[in-house]
Amino acid sequence: MAFPPSSRGRDGVIRSLGRQDPAVSVERHSDLKSKVHRKLLQALNSDTLRLISKERLRGEIGQAVEKLLLQENIPMTLPERDRVIEEILDEVFGFGPLEPLMKDPSITDILVNSFRSVFVERRGVLQPAPIQFKDNKHLLHIIEKMVTAVGRRIDEANPIVSARLVDGSRVTAAIPPVTLDGPALSIRRFGGRVLTNDELLANNTLTAPILQLLDGCVRARLNMVISGGSGSGKTTLLNALSRFIPETERIVTIEDIAELMLQQRHVVRLETREASIEGQGAVTPRDLMINALRMRPDRIIVGEARGPEALDMLQAMNTGHDGSMTTMHANSPRDCFHRIQTMVLMANVGLTEPVIRQQSASAIEVVVQMARFRDGSRKVTSVAEVTGYNEEGVTLEEIIRYERSGVDEAGRVVGQFASTGYRPQFLNRLTARGIEIPVELFSTAGAGL
Repeated sequence: MAFPPSSRGRDGVIRSLGRQDPAVSVERHSDLKSKVHRKLLQALNSDTLRLISKERLRGEIGQAVEKLLLQENIPMTLPERDRVIEEILDEVFGFGPLEPLMKDPSITDILVNSFRSVFVERRGVLQPAPIQFKDNKHLLHIIEKMVTAVGRRIDEANPIVSARLVDGSRVTAAIPPVTLDGPALSIRRFGGRVLTNDELLANNTLTAPILQLLDGCVRARLNMVISGGSGSGKTTLLNALSRFIPETERIVTIEDIAELMLQQRHVVRLETREASIEGQGAVTPRDLMINALRMRPDRIIVGEARGPEALDMLQAMNTGHDGSMTTMHANSPRDCFHRIQTMVLMANVGLTEPVIRQQSASAIEVVVQMARFRDGSRKVTSVAEVTGYNEEGVTLEEIIRYERSGVDEAGRVVGQFASTGYRPQFLNRLTARGIEIPVELFSTAGAGL
């Protein structure tokens, strides 16, 4: 490229020999980036751009940026120039303004409310992100780029989409007409590894005695539900507990969007599929559950039970697939069974409420409740045993609870894990398998666990 006369000052600012303008504003910065991107697209189509090496394209963009700066008399420091180049590279190879956030391992959620309103979650706390999109069209382009890359589509006929990115992140997007203020996007990011036992203990998610109890429940093949609100750490805990499943067992997982990261080698992972444009080819969680029962699983793990497949899950737990686990949205262990009853009724197979209660009580043996507090911490707030059912519903006995006592000066939740004094009936099964749990775990004497 040929360059007009120019000079570079000692401060690293590229200047034209002509008139000097004030420092570049946010709008000029965005306009400059758009102009360079547009010029590149005029010279090369988007497919060709992706075939060019990133380093070669960086040089092309650098020359285009410098030429435009000189043509339009825009002073810009070298760091600002490098920032423009990186942002254009992110537009071509990545997800535009979201790319720096996607590279930040401390971010667990990216929430785009509108093109100018973006929030992130770090260590459980939401905070504004220092980015924004140019306009709704720009945001929509990034959403389309995300979902198209994984074989999904989003348009007026299909305005809501959920997908899993290559790095495992879960994307949920919605566009008009179902959203009123333009496209919206949420990205739940998952780490590339499962939290270790030491990390769970360091985060005070639970204590060593509670972890020992849950370890015993998994190895003794008790059927378990992990319930809690959105973002409370249900899947994180399920992933961590899965390491206690013996390597000799065959596991089949069923998920809407694959999030589980099991540690075993003998795992078959199944994922649902949306219908095609013609409305055909959909594979539901219930279809996968029925198929999983024919695949000779030792355990079935459902990423999240949220519909009629809950009936098949109960049937599987009641017909020899001990040690199966699932997660569920619920405010408490008792609410968990109200939700199960609702989901089973959705299957529309004519079961009465007393039969559903009997099926639930005989299938599920342990409920672990998770919660996320205002300080961003996630904790096991209850471990309960299912003891039976009556005309009012499934009966539960709480074994361990988290007793919250307040907040400290830094705004962190203060409390302790405590035993209720209840000695669970399933201890006999653990003992029969050679799993010993200290009796002190079930004593109310002394301090918290």
